[in-house]
Amino acid sequence: MRSEKKILLAVLIFIAFIIPQDCLGGKYTGDFMYIGAGVRSLGMGGAVASIADDASAIFWNPAGVSQIRKTEIEVMHAFLYENLAAYDNVSICQPLPNEVTIGLNWTRLTIPDIPVFMEDYLIEHPNVAERSSRLDWNLPGVPDSSFTSYDDLFQFCFSKHLRSRLDFGWAFFEVPLDIYIGGNIKYIKRQILNNLGNGTGFDVGLLLSSPLAGLVDIDWLGDFNFGLNLQNIGGTTITWDTESQNQDEILFNTKLGISLEQPLPWNNFNMILAMDTDYVYKKTQHYGMELQYKRLICARMGYYQEEYTAGMSLNIYEFILDYAFVTNTLGNTNRIGMRFNF
Repeated sequence: MRSEKKILLAVLIFIAFIIPQDCLGGKYTGDFMYIGAGVRSLGMGGAVASIADDASAIFWNPAGVSQIRKTEIEVMHAFLYENLAAYDNVSICQPLPNEVTIGLNWTRLTIPDIPVFMEDYLIEHPNVAERSSRLDWNLPGVPDSSFTSYDDLFQFCFSKHLRSRLDFGWAFFEVPLDIYIGGNIKYIKRQILNNLGNGTGFDVGLLLSSPLAGLVDIDWLGDFNFGLNLQNIGGTTITWDTESQNQDEILFNTKLGISLEQPLPWNNFNMILAMDTDYVYKKTQHYGMELQYKRLICARMGYYQEEYTAGMSLNIYEFILDYAFVTNTLGNTNRIGMRFNF
C-alpha cells in the first residue's frame, strides 16, 4: 500500500509540474507554497493574515513582520501524507531602527524515494503478442530506480510600522490606528529528476489595527485587525531547463483577513477570533480561534476546506514550543515548531 501511494504521488507531481502549462493552464503550479509556514498559523487554520505577528508572517502577510520588535527565529518540521513527504521551514526576523523589521524565510518540501519505471522492455519489444510469450519481456512491477523531488522557496521581507489617528469629526474622539506595510521578494527553485525550474515573485501586504473601544465607546471591547496580502503580483513564472524551456505560472492570489483580539473577563485571559479568504481558484475560507493565558499557554483551533486543525503553545521565558494537528484526506499531520526571541 505504501508503494502504491508513492506511485500515486509521483503521478500527481508529474501532472502538476511537468505537463506543459498550455495543457493544464498551470492551475496548481507552486501549490507546495500553500501548505503554509509556521505551526501556530496552521493550528488556527491559516486564518492569520490580519494577525501575523510572528516570523511566519513572512509567508502569511509580510506587513505584519514589523510587529516583531525582538530578533526572532522560528523553525518547523513536519511529515506529510503519512510520512511520504517532509516539510521544513526556517524564518528569522530582525528589527531595525524606525520601527522597521526585515526577515528571511526558507521553506522546503521533500518527497523521497519516488519510484522510476524506465519501461525499456516496452521500447525494445513493442509488440504485445511477442511480449506475452516471453515472461522476461514483461514489466516486473519493480522500480528500476528512485529519485527525490525538492521544492524550495526563499523569501526576503521588509516591513514598516506607521502610527496614525482616525479623526471622525468634532463629535467623536480620535481613534489610534496602527498601520503596517510590507512586501517580500521570493525565489522558487524546483527539482524533479534531472530537471530544474526556477522563478521569482513578489508579495505586498497591509495590516491595520485599531481599538474598538475608542470607536464605539465601549471600554471592554478589544482590537479590530484587518489584513491584506497580494501574493504573486502579476503572476510568478517558473521556467524549466528542458529543451522547450517550458514555463508554468503561479497564479495571483488576494488574501483578505479580519480578526478580533478580545480580553476576557477572567484575569490574564485573551481570545482571538479570525477569518481569512483566499480568492485564488474557487475562493477558500479559513477560520481560526486562539485562547491565551498570560501569553504563557495558548490553545487554538481552526477550519478550512472541510479540514480541521488544532494546536497549542508553551512559552518558557523567550522560548516558545508550538504544536499543531492538521487533518488531510491524504493523511493527518502533526507539526512541531520552535520560536526563540532574544
